[in-house]
Amino acid sequence: MSDIRTLDMLTVDDLFIDSGYVLNFSDRTYSTFFAEELKVNIDDPKFSVDGGSKGKRLRCFLRVSDNKLAVRTLKALWEYREAIRVRNRAEEKIPNAKERFAELLARLGVAPAAPKPKEAAKPVIEKAKFTQLMSGLMALHGMNPQERGFAFERYLKELFDTFGMEPRSAFRLVGEQIDGSFLLGTDTYLLEAKWQNELTGAADLHVLNGKLLEKATWARGLFISYTGFSEQGLQAFGRGKKVVCLDGADLSEVFMRELSLPEVMHCKVRRAAETGSTFARVRELF
Repeated sequence: MSDIRTLDMLTVDDLFIDSGYVLNFSDRTYSTFFAEELKVNIDDPKFSVDGGSKGKRLRCFLRVSDNKLAVRTLKALWEYREAIRVRNRAEEKIPNAKERFAELLARLGVAPAAPKPKEAAKPVIEKAKFTQLMSGLMALHGMNPQERGFAFERYLKELFDTFGMEPRSAFRLVGEQIDGSFLLGTDTYLLEAKWQNELTGAADLHVLNGKLLEKATWARGLFISYTGFSEQGLQAFGRGKKVVCLDGADLSEVFMRELSLPEVMHCKVRRAAETGSTFARVRELF
């Protein structure tokens, strides 16, 4: 038997149960979740002594389990709950939800996690700055190709500066040119940027990936091609690389919809991790 109390069940109800339902589970997915995550048959009649609803079976299961299994169950449910909330971009509706959940685990013998270092405040981008960035991008169209190439690099440094991504300008190593670098969280990204008439193909993508293979294992790459990328080139480049891609249409989406560039990058990186795809358009992610 777990040490969970009647008062603790109020927290369980608030976090996971609504009118007998548990989160967004159907009968089938509820059974599958318990079988895959906990190796438990939640449909066993012994968990239905108080009733057959998913909520009543969960309460019974938590009471009759030992503390270790109860904690595993609560953690799995919390992880699933947060995944749903993040996917739906939903605000947390339960006041002090994380604190109450931590207190519940502590009651069952789990020490609270050490507090995470406080994150630096995200820069607030005024609407006028998005307009300025869009105008600056459009102004590059009238330049000759050589002049525009250098201007594009300077423009991108200003762009990353605006979003607090700590960019560095282009630099040269022995035998190679790097168009710049920036930080996304604690990850370092090397930058390759092109503004040319033709779509970027596999050869250019392989060049950036080759540079990354010569660097520290944690280095990643962003390839910005204003014109875009050819479908054949992306297919030939393949999946599972350390490169993500962004094009001019993506930049326009960021400015017109006033999106956070770091958030856009995080979404692109997550899509690449989930699918192996190097390029996902911003309009598909937001």
